[in-house]
Amino acid sequence: MDVLIPDIGDAEDVEVIEICVGVGDAVGENDALIVIESDKASMEVPAPFAGTVSEVLVALGDHVNAGDPIMRVAADEAVAPPPPEAMPTPAVAVTETVIADEPAAGRAPAVGPAAPAVAPRAVDGVGTKVYAGPAVRRLARELGVDLTAVPGTGANGRIVKDDVKLFVKKVLNAPRTGPGLAPMPEIDFSRFGEIDTVPLSRIRARGAANLHRSWQHVVHVTQHDEADVTDLEAFRAGVRDEASGLGIKLTPLPFIVKACVHVLKRHPPFNASLDATVTALILKRYYNIGMAVDTDDGLVVPVIRNADVLGIYELAEESTRLAAAAREGKLKPDEIQGASFTVSSLGAIGGTGFTPVVNAPEVAILGVARLATRPVWDGTAFRPRELLPLSLSYDHRAINGAEAGRFVSDLVATLGDIRRLAL
Repeated sequence: MDVLIPDIGDAEDVEVIEICVGVGDAVGENDALIVIESDKASMEVPAPFAGTVSEVLVALGDHVNAGDPIMRVAADEAVAPPPPEAMPTPAVAVTETVIADEPAAGRAPAVGPAAPAVAPRAVDGVGTKVYAGPAVRRLARELGVDLTAVPGTGANGRIVKDDVKLFVKKVLNAPRTGPGLAPMPEIDFSRFGEIDTVPLSRIRARGAANLHRSWQHVVHVTQHDEADVTDLEAFRAGVRDEASGLGIKLTPLPFIVKACVHVLKRHPPFNASLDATVTALILKRYYNIGMAVDTDDGLVVPVIRNADVLGIYELAEESTRLAAAAREGKLKPDEIQGASFTVSSLGAIGGTGFTPVVNAPEVAILGVARLATRPVWDGTAFRPRELLPLSLSYDHRAINGAEAGRFVSDLVATLGDIRRLAL
Protein backbone atom coordinates (compact mmCIF):
# COMPACT_ATOMS: atom_id res chain seq x y z
CA MET A 1 0.00 0.00 0.00
CA ASP A 2 1.10 3.56 -0.66
CA VAL A 3 1.74 5.74 2.39
CA LEU A 4 0.50 9.28 1.82
CA ILE A 5 1.36 12.62 3.39
CA PRO A 6 -1.38 13.22 6.03
CA ASP A 7 -3.25 16.45 6.62
CA ILE A 8 -0.62 19.13 7.33
CA GLY A 9 -2.93 22.08 7.86
CA ASP A 10 -2.43 25.06 5.58
CA ALA A 11 1.21 24.23 4.82
CA GLU A 12 2.13 23.73 1.16
CA ASP A 13 5.20 22.41 -0.64
CA VAL A 14 6.88 21.23 2.57
CA GLU A 15 10.43 19.98 2.13
CA VAL A 16 11.63 16.44 2.82
CA ILE A 17 14.64 16.95 5.11
CA GLU A 18 15.25 13.38 6.28
CA ILE A 19 14.42 9.86 5.09
CA CYS A 20 14.42 7.56 8.10
CA VAL A 21 14.11 4.14 6.39
CA GLY A 22 15.18 2.42 3.20
CA VAL A 23 13.98 -0.34 0.89
CA GLY A 24 13.78 -3.65 2.75
CA ASP A 25 13.53 -2.08 6.21
CA ALA A 26 10.85 -3.40 8.55
CA VAL A 27 8.77 -0.69 10.18
CA GLY A 28 6.26 -0.77 13.00
CA GLU A 29 3.08 1.21 13.24
CA ASN A 30 3.86 4.89 14.05
CA ASP A 31 7.58 4.48 13.25
CA ALA A 32 8.98 7.57 11.54
CA LEU A 33 9.29 7.19 7.76
CA ILE A 34 10.41 10.68 6.76
CA VAL A 35 10.78 14.11 8.34
CA ILE A 36 9.28 17.13 6.59
CA GLU A 37 9.81 20.79 7.37
CA SER A 38 7.31 23.59 6.79
CA ASP A 39 7.78 27.30 7.32
CA LYS A 40 6.85 26.89 10.99
CA ALA A 41 8.24 23.56 12.20
CA SER A 42 9.57 20.15 11.24
CA MET A 43 7.49 17.01 11.78
CA GLU A 44 7.73 13.25 11.33
CA VAL A 45 5.44 11.28 9.02
CA PRO A 46 4.72 7.98 10.79
CA ALA A 47 3.91 4.59 9.30
CA PRO A 48 0.14 3.99 9.51
CA PHE A 49 0.70 0.23 9.80
CA ALA A 50 3.49 -2.30 10.31
CA GLY A 51 5.21 -3.77 7.27
CA THR A 52 8.28 -3.79 5.03
CA VAL A 53 9.35 -0.89 2.83
CA SER A 54 9.31 -1.98 -0.80
CA GLU A 55 9.86 1.38 -2.49
CA VAL A 56 10.80 4.94 -1.46
CA LEU A 57 8.96 7.44 -3.65
CA VAL A 58 10.61 10.68 -2.48
CA ALA A 59 14.14 12.03 -2.18
CA LEU A 60 15.83 14.53 0.09
CA GLY A 61 14.90 18.06 -0.92
CA ASP A 62 11.64 17.07 -2.59
CA HIS A 63 8.58 19.24 -1.86
CA VAL A 64 5.38 17.42 -0.98
CA ASN A 65 1.78 18.22 -0.08
CA ALA A 66 -1.07 16.47 1.73
CA GLY A 67 -2.08 13.33 -0.18
CA ASP A 68 1.25 12.83 -1.99
CA PRO A 69 2.61 9.24 -1.86
CA ILE A 70 5.96 8.93 -0.14
CA MET A 71 6.55 5.18 0.22
CA ARG A 72 5.18 1.80 -0.78
CA VAL A 73 4.96 -0.59 2.15
CA ALA A 74 4.01 -4.27 2.16
CA ALA A 75 1.76 -4.66 5.21
CA ASP A 76 2.45 -7.49 7.66
CA GLU A 77 -1.30 -8.04 7.98
CA ALA A 78 -4.31 -7.16 5.88
CA VAL A 79 -4.98 -3.44 6.15
CA ALA A 80 -8.32 -1.95 5.24
CA PRO A 81 -7.99 1.05 2.92
CA PRO A 82 -9.07 4.36 4.47
CA PRO A 83 -12.65 5.47 3.73
CA PRO A 84 -12.97 7.92 0.83
CA GLU A 85 -13.88 10.81 3.12
CA ALA A 86 -10.62 10.36 5.04
CA MET A 87 -8.51 10.91 1.94
CA PRO A 88 -7.17 14.46 1.49
CA THR A 89 -9.04 15.53 -1.64
CA PRO A 90 -9.60 19.03 -2.91
CA ALA A 91 -12.99 20.64 -2.42
CA VAL A 92 -13.29 21.24 -6.18
CA ALA A 93 -11.51 19.28 -8.89
CA VAL A 94 -9.49 21.70 -11.00
CA THR A 95 -7.03 21.27 -13.84
CA GLU A 96 -4.33 23.58 -15.05
CA THR A 97 -5.99 26.30 -17.11
CA VAL A 98 -5.01 28.93 -19.63
CA ILE A 99 -6.82 32.26 -19.66
CA ALA A 100 -7.13 33.26 -23.30
CA ASP A 101 -8.16 36.52 -24.92
CA GLU A 102 -11.72 37.65 -24.24
CA PRO A 103 -14.09 36.51 -27.03
CA ALA A 104 -15.50 39.21 -29.25
CA ALA A 105 -18.92 40.57 -28.30
CA GLY A 106 -21.77 38.44 -29.61
CA ARG A 107 -19.54 35.49 -30.38
CA ALA A 108 -19.66 32.41 -28.19
CA PRO A 109 -16.27 31.26 -26.93
CA ALA A 110 -14.99 27.89 -28.01
CA VAL A 111 -15.16 25.38 -25.23
CA GLY A 112 -12.95 22.32 -25.25
CA PRO A 113 -13.91 19.08 -23.52
CA ALA A 114 -11.51 19.69 -20.60
CA ALA A 115 -12.34 23.37 -20.06
CA PRO A 116 -13.37 24.21 -16.48
CA ALA A 117 -16.82 25.58 -15.78
CA VAL A 118 -15.35 28.86 -14.56
CA ALA A 119 -11.87 30.07 -15.49
CA PRO A 120 -10.24 31.68 -12.43
CA ARG A 121 -9.00 35.18 -13.22
CA ALA A 122 -7.60 36.38 -9.89
CA VAL A 123 -5.14 39.21 -10.46
CA ASP A 124 -4.42 38.32 -14.08
CA GLY A 125 -4.86 41.10 -16.59
CA VAL A 126 -7.89 41.05 -18.87
CA GLY A 127 -7.26 40.26 -22.51
CA THR A 128 -3.99 38.45 -21.85
CA LYS A 129 -2.72 34.89 -21.82
CA VAL A 130 -1.41 33.50 -18.56
CA TYR A 131 -0.12 29.92 -18.26
CA ALA A 132 -0.26 28.92 -14.58
CA GLY A 133 -1.80 26.26 -12.37
CA PRO A 134 -4.32 26.84 -9.54
CA ALA A 135 -1.68 26.72 -6.79
CA VAL A 136 0.41 29.38 -8.56
CA ARG A 137 -2.65 31.59 -9.05
CA ARG A 138 -3.52 31.25 -5.38
CA LEU A 139 0.02 32.26 -4.38
CA ALA A 140 -0.16 35.25 -6.72
CA ARG A 141 -3.48 36.34 -5.21
CA GLU A 142 -2.07 36.09 -1.68
CA LEU A 143 0.99 38.18 -2.60
CA GLY A 144 -0.89 40.63 -4.81
CA VAL A 145 1.18 39.76 -7.88
CA ASP A 146 -0.06 40.45 -11.43
CA LEU A 147 0.80 37.24 -13.23
CA THR A 148 0.90 39.02 -16.59
CA ALA A 149 4.11 40.70 -15.41
CA VAL A 150 5.79 37.45 -14.31
CA PRO A 151 8.03 35.65 -16.85
CA GLY A 152 7.49 31.89 -16.80
CA THR A 153 10.39 29.43 -16.75
CA GLY A 154 8.32 26.24 -16.96
CA ALA A 155 7.51 24.22 -20.03
CA ASN A 156 6.06 26.37 -22.83
CA GLY A 157 6.47 29.48 -20.70
CA ARG A 158 4.36 28.12 -17.84
CA ILE A 159 4.63 30.14 -14.61
CA VAL A 160 5.69 28.12 -11.56
CA LYS A 161 5.78 29.12 -7.88
CA ASP A 162 9.50 29.92 -7.97
CA ASP A 163 8.83 32.44 -10.75
CA VAL A 164 6.33 34.29 -8.54
CA LYS A 165 8.68 34.24 -5.55
CA LEU A 166 11.63 35.47 -7.65
CA PHE A 167 9.45 38.27 -9.05
CA VAL A 168 8.47 39.38 -5.54
CA LYS A 169 12.09 39.23 -4.41
CA LYS A 170 13.22 41.41 -7.30
CA VAL A 171 10.50 43.95 -6.61
CA LEU A 172 11.38 44.09 -2.91
CA ASN A 173 15.09 44.46 -3.62
CA ALA A 174 14.68 47.02 -6.39
CA PRO A 175 15.98 50.52 -5.53
CA ARG A 176 13.19 52.77 -4.31
CA THR A 177 12.74 56.50 -4.54
CA GLY A 178 10.58 58.95 -2.65
CA PRO A 179 9.32 58.28 0.88
CA GLY A 180 9.71 54.46 0.63
CA LEU A 181 12.35 52.48 2.48
CA ALA A 182 15.81 52.75 0.98
CA PRO A 183 17.44 49.38 0.24
CA MET A 184 20.13 48.16 2.60
CA PRO A 185 23.60 48.52 1.05
CA GLU A 186 25.46 45.36 0.09
CA ILE A 187 28.77 45.30 1.94
CA ASP A 188 31.72 43.00 1.38
CA PHE A 189 32.62 42.37 5.03
CA SER A 190 35.59 40.21 4.03
CA ARG A 191 37.42 43.46 3.29
CA PHE A 192 37.67 44.06 7.04
CA GLY A 193 38.71 40.59 8.15
CA GLU A 194 37.93 36.89 8.09
CA ILE A 195 34.22 35.99 8.01
CA ASP A 196 31.99 32.91 8.00
CA THR A 197 28.65 32.83 6.18
CA VAL A 198 26.12 30.57 7.90
CA PRO A 199 22.78 30.09 6.09
CA LEU A 200 19.68 30.52 8.24
CA SER A 201 17.58 27.44 8.89
CA ARG A 202 14.27 27.33 7.02
CA ILE A 203 12.34 27.97 10.25
CA ARG A 204 14.58 30.88 11.30
CA ALA A 205 14.49 32.49 7.83
CA ARG A 206 10.72 32.15 7.56
CA GLY A 207 10.31 33.44 11.10
CA ALA A 208 12.36 36.50 10.21
CA ALA A 209 10.09 37.18 7.24
CA ASN A 210 6.96 36.76 9.38
CA LEU A 211 8.30 39.11 12.06
CA HIS A 212 9.25 41.68 9.44
CA ARG A 213 5.77 41.52 7.94
CA SER A 214 4.19 41.88 11.37
CA TRP A 215 6.41 44.84 12.24
CA GLN A 216 5.49 46.55 8.97
CA HIS A 217 1.72 46.05 9.28
CA VAL A 218 1.03 46.16 13.03
CA VAL A 219 1.07 49.47 14.87
CA HIS A 220 3.11 48.32 17.87
CA VAL A 221 2.81 49.83 21.34
CA THR A 222 4.11 48.19 24.53
CA GLN A 223 2.71 48.58 28.06
CA HIS A 224 5.09 47.73 30.93
CA ASP A 225 4.31 46.83 34.52
CA GLU A 226 5.39 44.58 37.40
CA ALA A 227 3.34 41.96 39.21
CA ASP A 228 3.98 41.18 42.87
CA VAL A 229 3.97 37.37 42.77
CA THR A 230 5.31 36.79 46.30
CA ASP A 231 2.18 34.90 47.39
CA LEU A 232 2.00 32.99 44.10
CA GLU A 233 5.60 31.83 44.49
CA ALA A 234 4.93 30.79 48.09
CA PHE A 235 1.95 28.71 46.92
CA ARG A 236 3.97 27.20 44.06
CA ALA A 237 6.74 26.22 46.51
CA GLY A 238 4.12 24.64 48.77
CA VAL A 239 2.77 22.32 46.05
CA ARG A 240 6.05 21.70 44.25
CA ASP A 241 6.70 18.36 45.98
CA GLU A 242 3.16 17.24 45.27
CA ALA A 243 3.55 18.11 41.60
CA SER A 244 6.95 16.44 41.45
CA GLY A 245 5.41 13.27 42.89
CA LEU A 246 3.02 13.29 39.93
CA GLY A 247 5.91 13.72 37.51
CA ILE A 248 5.05 17.37 36.84
CA LYS A 249 7.59 20.19 36.65
CA LEU A 250 5.73 23.20 38.06
CA THR A 251 7.15 26.46 36.69
CA PRO A 252 5.51 29.91 36.84
CA LEU A 253 4.35 29.55 33.20
CA PRO A 254 1.12 27.60 33.83
CA PHE A 255 0.07 30.17 36.42
CA ILE A 256 0.79 32.97 33.93
CA VAL A 257 -1.19 31.21 31.18
CA LYS A 258 -4.11 30.58 33.55
CA ALA A 259 -4.09 34.23 34.63
CA CYS A 260 -3.96 35.39 31.00
CA VAL A 261 -7.01 33.32 30.10
CA HIS A 262 -8.86 34.68 33.13
CA VAL A 263 -8.12 38.26 32.08
CA LEU A 264 -8.75 37.65 28.36
CA LYS A 265 -12.30 36.63 29.20
CA ARG A 266 -12.79 39.98 30.92
CA HIS A 267 -11.17 41.89 28.02
CA PRO A 268 -12.38 40.23 24.77
CA PRO A 269 -10.65 42.64 22.32
CA PHE A 270 -7.29 41.14 23.32
CA ASN A 271 -8.43 37.65 22.25
CA ALA A 272 -9.22 38.78 18.73
CA SER A 273 -7.95 39.57 15.24
CA LEU A 274 -8.59 42.41 12.82
CA ASP A 275 -10.29 41.42 9.59
CA ALA A 276 -8.41 41.89 6.31
CA THR A 277 -10.05 45.26 5.64
CA VAL A 278 -9.21 46.59 9.12
CA THR A 279 -12.86 47.57 9.55
CA ALA A 280 -14.00 44.87 12.01
CA LEU A 281 -12.67 43.01 15.04
CA ILE A 282 -13.07 39.22 15.05
CA LEU A 283 -13.66 38.22 18.68
CA LYS A 284 -12.68 34.63 19.40
CA ARG A 285 -14.59 32.43 21.83
CA TYR A 286 -11.73 29.96 22.13
CA TYR A 287 -8.59 30.44 24.19
CA ASN A 288 -5.59 28.88 22.45
CA ILE A 289 -2.42 30.25 24.01
CA GLY A 290 0.81 30.29 22.00
CA MET A 291 4.05 29.82 23.93
CA ALA A 292 7.33 30.91 22.37
CA VAL A 293 9.98 28.17 22.52
CA ASP A 294 13.66 28.66 21.71
CA THR A 295 15.02 25.79 19.60
CA ASP A 296 18.28 25.14 17.75
CA ASP A 297 16.48 25.85 14.45
CA GLY A 298 14.90 29.10 15.63
CA LEU A 299 11.86 30.40 17.47
CA VAL A 300 8.83 28.09 17.38
CA VAL A 301 5.40 28.88 18.87
CA PRO A 302 3.42 25.75 19.75
CA VAL A 303 -0.16 26.28 20.91
CA ILE A 304 -1.85 25.15 24.12
CA ARG A 305 -5.34 24.50 22.80
CA ASN A 306 -8.42 25.16 24.95
CA ALA A 307 -6.30 26.48 27.78
CA ASP A 308 -9.46 27.74 29.52
CA VAL A 309 -10.57 24.21 30.44
CA LEU A 310 -7.18 23.03 31.75
CA GLY A 311 -6.06 23.18 35.36
CA ILE A 312 -2.63 24.29 36.55
CA TYR A 313 -1.18 20.77 36.54
CA GLU A 314 -2.65 20.07 33.09
CA LEU A 315 -1.21 23.32 31.74
CA ALA A 316 2.17 22.40 33.20
CA GLU A 317 2.10 18.95 31.56
CA GLU A 318 0.96 20.30 28.19
CA SER A 319 3.50 23.15 28.11
CA THR A 320 6.31 20.74 28.99
CA ARG A 321 5.19 18.27 26.29
CA LEU A 322 4.90 20.94 23.60
CA ALA A 323 8.27 22.48 24.45
CA ALA A 324 9.96 19.08 24.20
CA ALA A 325 8.22 18.32 20.89
CA ALA A 326 9.28 21.72 19.51
CA ARG A 327 12.94 21.14 20.39
CA GLU A 328 12.83 17.62 18.94
CA GLY A 329 11.09 18.74 15.74
CA LYS A 330 8.07 16.54 16.41
CA LEU A 331 5.24 19.10 16.55
CA LYS A 332 2.10 18.20 14.61
CA PRO A 333 0.52 20.74 12.22
CA ASP A 334 -2.42 21.49 14.53
CA GLU A 335 0.00 22.17 17.39
CA ILE A 336 1.53 25.23 15.71
CA GLN A 337 -1.55 27.06 14.46
CA GLY A 338 -4.75 28.63 15.77
CA ALA A 339 -3.32 30.69 18.65
CA SER A 340 -5.48 33.58 19.88
CA PHE A 341 -2.88 35.11 22.27
CA THR A 342 0.82 34.44 22.85
CA VAL A 343 3.09 34.41 25.90
CA SER A 344 6.86 34.83 25.44
CA SER A 345 8.80 34.16 28.62
CA LEU A 346 12.50 34.88 29.06
CA GLY A 347 12.36 34.36 32.81
CA ALA A 348 14.76 31.43 32.77
CA ILE A 349 17.26 33.38 30.64
CA GLY A 350 17.23 36.82 32.22
CA GLY A 351 16.58 40.45 31.52
CA THR A 352 14.53 43.17 33.19
CA GLY A 353 12.10 43.60 30.31
CA PHE A 354 11.78 43.53 26.53
CA THR A 355 9.44 44.53 23.73
CA PRO A 356 7.89 41.43 22.09
CA VAL A 357 6.63 41.65 18.51
CA VAL A 358 2.92 40.90 18.06
CA ASN A 359 2.40 37.50 16.43
CA ALA A 360 -0.06 38.70 13.76
CA PRO A 361 -2.90 38.06 13.06
CA GLU A 362 -3.17 38.11 16.86
CA VAL A 363 -3.48 41.60 18.32
CA ALA A 364 -1.47 41.18 21.53
CA ILE A 365 1.45 39.30 23.06
CA LEU A 366 2.71 39.17 26.65
CA GLY A 367 6.44 39.28 27.35
CA VAL A 368 7.64 37.96 30.73
CA ALA A 369 11.14 38.77 32.02
CA ARG A 370 13.18 37.51 34.99
CA LEU A 371 11.63 37.38 38.45
CA ALA A 372 13.53 39.58 40.93
CA THR A 373 13.37 40.11 44.69
CA ARG A 374 13.41 43.79 45.64
CA PRO A 375 12.45 45.88 48.67
CA VAL A 376 8.97 47.43 48.45
CA TRP A 377 7.54 50.05 50.82
CA ASP A 378 4.34 48.75 52.42
CA GLY A 379 3.49 51.96 54.30
CA THR A 380 5.51 51.21 57.42
CA ALA A 381 8.70 49.52 56.21
CA PHE A 382 10.50 48.10 53.21
CA ARG A 383 9.66 44.41 52.71
CA PRO A 384 11.29 41.94 50.29
CA ARG A 385 8.82 41.17 47.49
CA GLU A 386 9.15 39.03 44.37
CA LEU A 387 8.36 41.15 41.32
CA LEU A 388 7.69 39.82 37.82
CA PRO A 389 8.27 42.27 34.90
CA LEU A 390 5.50 42.15 32.29
CA SER A 391 5.50 43.73 28.82
CA LEU A 392 2.27 43.72 26.80
CA SER A 393 2.73 44.59 23.12
CA TYR A 394 -0.50 45.26 21.25
CA ASP A 395 -1.83 46.42 17.90
CA HIS A 396 -2.86 50.04 18.39
CA ARG A 397 -5.25 49.75 15.44
CA ALA A 398 -7.39 47.34 17.48
CA ILE A 399 -6.63 48.39 21.06
CA ASN A 400 -6.13 51.81 22.60
CA GLY A 401 -3.78 52.70 25.43
CA ALA A 402 -6.48 52.91 28.12
CA GLU A 403 -7.70 49.40 27.27
CA ALA A 404 -4.13 48.07 27.44
CA GLY A 405 -3.60 49.78 30.79
CA ARG A 406 -6.74 48.19 32.23
CA PHE A 407 -5.75 44.76 30.84
CA VAL A 408 -2.29 44.89 32.39
CA SER A 409 -3.64 46.21 35.72
CA ASP A 410 -6.14 43.34 35.81
CA LEU A 411 -3.39 40.83 35.01
CA VAL A 412 -1.13 42.26 37.72
CA ALA A 413 -3.95 42.01 40.27
CA THR A 414 -4.71 38.41 39.24
CA LEU A 415 -1.09 37.29 39.50
CA GLY A 416 -0.78 39.15 42.82
CA ASP A 417 -3.67 37.17 44.31
CA ILE A 418 -4.31 33.90 42.48
CA ARG A 419 -7.50 33.41 44.49
CA ARG A 420 -9.02 35.69 41.87
CA LEU A 421 -8.80 32.76 39.44
CA ALA A 422 -11.66 31.18 41.38
CA LEU A 423 -13.96 34.19 40.91
